Amino acid sequence: MDSSERIAALRLARSENVGPVTFRELLRHCGSAEAALEQLPELSRRGGCRANVRICPRAEAEAELRRAQDFGARVLVVGERDYPMTLAALEAPPPVIYVKGDTALLQRQGVAIVGARACSAAGIKLGKHFAAAIGRGGFVIVSGLARGIDAAAHAAAIETGTVAVLGGGIDIVYPPEHEQLQRTIGERGCLVAEMAFGFTPRAQSFPRRNRIISGLSLGVLVVEAARRSGSLVTARLAAEQGREVFAVPGHPLDPRAEGTNRLLKSGATLVTEPDDVLSALAPLTRTSLLGLREDPEGENRAPLSAPPTLTDDGRGRVLAALGPAPIDIDTLVRSTGLSTRCVQVVVLELALAGRIERHGGGLISLGVGNA
Repeated sequence: MDSSERIAALRLARSENVGPVTFRELLRHCGSAEAALEQLPELSRRGGCRANVRICPRAEAEAELRRAQDFGARVLVVGERDYPMTLAALEAPPPVIYVKGDTALLQRQGVAIVGARACSAAGIKLGKHFAAAIGRGGFVIVSGLARGIDAAAHAAAIETGTVAVLGGGIDIVYPPEHEQLQRTIGERGCLVAEMAFGFTPRAQSFPRRNRIISGLSLGVLVVEAARRSGSLVTARLAAEQGREVFAVPGHPLDPRAEGTNRLLKSGATLVTEPDDVLSALAPLTRTSLLGLREDPEGENRAPLSAPPTLTDDGRGRVLAALGPAPIDIDTLVRSTGLSTRCVQVVVLELALAGRIERHGGGLISLGVGNA
């Protein structure tokens, strides 16, 4: 990817109403980020946008890239060769990520280890034990640099390779007491962040981070987790992404084990020692990164063929078929009588106009206030 297309991709990702799914669909529809930027105003207008959609200025994107370079970080755009293949194969990969450190770790097979922030001493010991042994088994340990189990796993895997996925900007230390650990990982491991420089993480930032943690891994191991732990979100996302989910059982009376015990009841693989994880993942390691293609997002893109003539009546039929209940594209196709390609274009236009909400599994619904 040349510098012009990289800047265009960053501008597109930072433009109004362009999330990961819409970014992917724009590239498929237009063939390149530069072409997508040109078509963005017209596509959003067709979707019913009442004001000009905000497009990230070129100068703003260039300043962001310079800031990354000054910090010693790189920007990777989905479709680039160095972009992690396992992450690019997700349904909606992050369009742009920042990385700092040994980026070769992102091309190795990973295992995520996550767990409670307010964990027990036994949980810390288990997290370190599993991370060190699985790391010696050839896997990169991936986690979220949170307090408790995450930090223990990272610290134990510095020598064998660890990747920390941040909830905020790559220049933001969170939590503050992990400043030295984050610096060490940035030098000897690899830091990954989806959010822009200077972004302080908020509650809604962590589920986004968690999908990257699981997306970089062949499997996710949960050591300790309370009933409403964020680690359970990571486990759910891992299952949706087709990853293996492992859990260490805990005492039934310990609230820090309630989440892991529930995972085991729901079908997670019970593990009590690192060899349990290594044995379960052995069949997957015989294939190269799950058999992913060299270019899962289509680096050499060509725009999809234009749909048949799309009228306002067709757009109205799609809009009328949408409601507050999430539905999939196939249902829209059957209910409107339009071709799949036509429906996809209308959905793209509505997304850019901010009139729909996207849900997991490719489901969409009419946005609040658009009913």
